[in-house]
Amino acid sequence: MSDTVKTAGAGVEAPPGDSSGSRQRSVRVVILALMITMLLAMLDNLIVGTAMPTIVGDLGGLAHLSWVVTAYTLATAASTPIWGKLGDMYGRKGIFLMSIVIFLIGSVLSGMAQDMGQLIGFRAVQGLGAGGLMVGVMAIIGDLVPPRERGKYQGMMAGVMAIAMIGGPLVGGTITDHLGWRWSFYINLPLGAVALAMVTTVLHLPKREHARKKVDYLGAALLTVGITAIVLVTTWGGTEYAWGSAMIMELAAIGVVALIGFVLVETRAAEPIIPLHIFRNRNFTLMSVVGFMAGFVMFGAVLFLPLYQQAVQGASATNSGLLLLPMLLAMMFVSLIAGRVTTSTGKYKVFPILGSALMVTGLFLLSRMDTDTTRLTSGVYMAVLGAGMGFLMQITMLVAQNSVEMKDMGVASSATTLFRTLGSSFGVAIMGALFTGQVQDEMVARGGGAATAGSAQLDAASLAKLPEAVHEAYRFAVSSGTHLAFLVAASVGVIALLAAVFVKEVPLRGTGPGAGQKEVPSRDADPVVGRAPAAR
Repeated sequence: MSDTVKTAGAGVEAPPGDSSGSRQRSVRVVILALMITMLLAMLDNLIVGTAMPTIVGDLGGLAHLSWVVTAYTLATAASTPIWGKLGDMYGRKGIFLMSIVIFLIGSVLSGMAQDMGQLIGFRAVQGLGAGGLMVGVMAIIGDLVPPRERGKYQGMMAGVMAIAMIGGPLVGGTITDHLGWRWSFYINLPLGAVALAMVTTVLHLPKREHARKKVDYLGAALLTVGITAIVLVTTWGGTEYAWGSAMIMELAAIGVVALIGFVLVETRAAEPIIPLHIFRNRNFTLMSVVGFMAGFVMFGAVLFLPLYQQAVQGASATNSGLLLLPMLLAMMFVSLIAGRVTTSTGKYKVFPILGSALMVTGLFLLSRMDTDTTRLTSGVYMAVLGAGMGFLMQITMLVAQNSVEMKDMGVASSATTLFRTLGSSFGVAIMGALFTGQVQDEMVARGGGAATAGSAQLDAASLAKLPEAVHEAYRFAVSSGTHLAFLVAASVGVIALLAAVFVKEVPLRGTGPGAGQKEVPSRDADPVVGRAPAAR
């Protein structure tokens, strides 16, 4: 008898003859390490964003400021599907640990940067590691916990997201004020070290055969070029360059050609980066659509709600972050409830439908806000949106993972994450363009156009310097811009609702290869993984 036994629900070790309670504790330790890693990935941009004014004051390079964020975002988005495929091919644990190490190396180097050029390059290294953090967390949870039990951890994931969104700016401001901006990067080291130690010692996943497997380098290169071009279009369009400019058109053309080439290459590759056959599964494709739309809405809301609260409702920058609590707490609470219900019943189809419906309702309500809307009323509207997002954020990953074979768990997790990331890029770009155009048009119509000639987003100091009449015009303009942005987001949300309606209820696996047990195919099961037939 071995000195250790594998848990029935996870690839972790427990003492011999131990009870299921001890096994569950072992699972929780691994999940805790994964949540710490997830927190690392989500906190970073929020903390660094707060420190950016100080960084520019120290290093200079104001003209290249946007690249500090763009380099990180590009590296993260482009590397996400590659990390997922490498985990499927060579083993999840080693690839995940590698991504943490790269992220921490990028953090140290960013903290040591002596000029803006170095910082941008080191942020790209950090983003390269970050691409493997989120997909690694999701894929390992997919290995550890059967889909039927996975819902229990949805509340934890939503809680981590809420902590990051609320605590990120506060922590970033405190660190910058008291320790200096370099510690905005160094703060990742203790958290990363804890995650590394816990994952290394406690997580034990089955060894994978990887002999004679060849990495699809051409597919990876084409996908990287395509994603990079698309993200640059959404980042630069309407800001650095006009939407109809030659640069944006060329980038869009490059992105389209690269992605078409990627699809052609993947049909012939022995080990495709994203196997196209996973999109033949109806549920997976529908969840990709829902995830894209949820990302579009979520990050757009997080960007424009604080702006509305500051410009129209008179909140400070700090308070505007805290005023997002109704949305974030509702998201966390509803996600927890949905997870528990999914675990106890094995049913999930109602949640994407209900979530999409609440999301559309919340966005429509937010689009009705004007200069007289109270903080209580906007808080209620945000809670409705948060409840919708709570039903969607984790259930999309759960259904997507349940729709593929275990050997494709990594690419399914990375593809779902990628679609959500791309959705957020499009959401910020499109809602931002509509918002800015509407604000500037309203300011011109109300006689205050000169005050916002350079930007439709004025900070608190700039607002305080405006004449009373211009300030009031700006309040109306921001209210009008918010109305248009959220109305468009509500229309986009309808697409998610339609997609959710067509999801087929496929029973969640109660156990599986990732749960430490070998499945025996039933008469009606898919022969590969021994589960009920997937929706086609």
